[in-house]
Amino acid sequence: MEKAHLVVRKAVNEDIPQIQELSKQAFGMYAEGAGIAAIVGELNETYEYLNVEINNKLIFVAELDGMIVGSVRVEVYDDKTAYLSRFGVKGEYQSKGIGQILMNEVDNSMKKLGIYKLYLHTASRMLSLVRFYYGRGFYIESTTKNKGYIRALLCKEYEVEALEVPYNADCENLAII
Repeated sequence: MEKAHLVVRKAVNEDIPQIQELSKQAFGMYAEGAGIAAIVGELNETYEYLNVEINNKLIFVAELDGMIVGSVRVEVYDDKTAYLSRFGVKGEYQSKGIGQILMNEVDNSMKKLGIYKLYLHTASRMLSLVRFYYGRGFYIESTTKNKGYIRALLCKEYEVEALEVPYNADCENLAII
């Protein structure tokens, strides 16, 4: 039996149709699982919208033998924070480690970019997702009902290397006031 080959990479425009399909399926499962399907409706992202997303955000895809089975989007801000959205794995590939691998890529990218906080929202009723994010180092910072259901704002803090402060030998003679 031939072993499957999984690759995580940045999305390109040619991926848009598969990302559309994946997002629609994953978001539908999310809305149903959270009991919010009637509130959020169907996810319909246009090709043009996703083209803008690819050009303005970090979008990673997990590709298994040429088929996109997972994706995640991250918007990076000037204040060294970032916001994660549209994280999803196709239903038949969930609980197989693909989400972990995608999140590893996000973590590595955030560290390389010097990001110190990564935020995301998830339905607080989705215990499996809340557990997943907690296992990845996120914590609930706050909740809101601004979309008609309880959404948890989760945050993950990254270690930011301290600035090197040169030692000044003259400091020994300073008086402490």
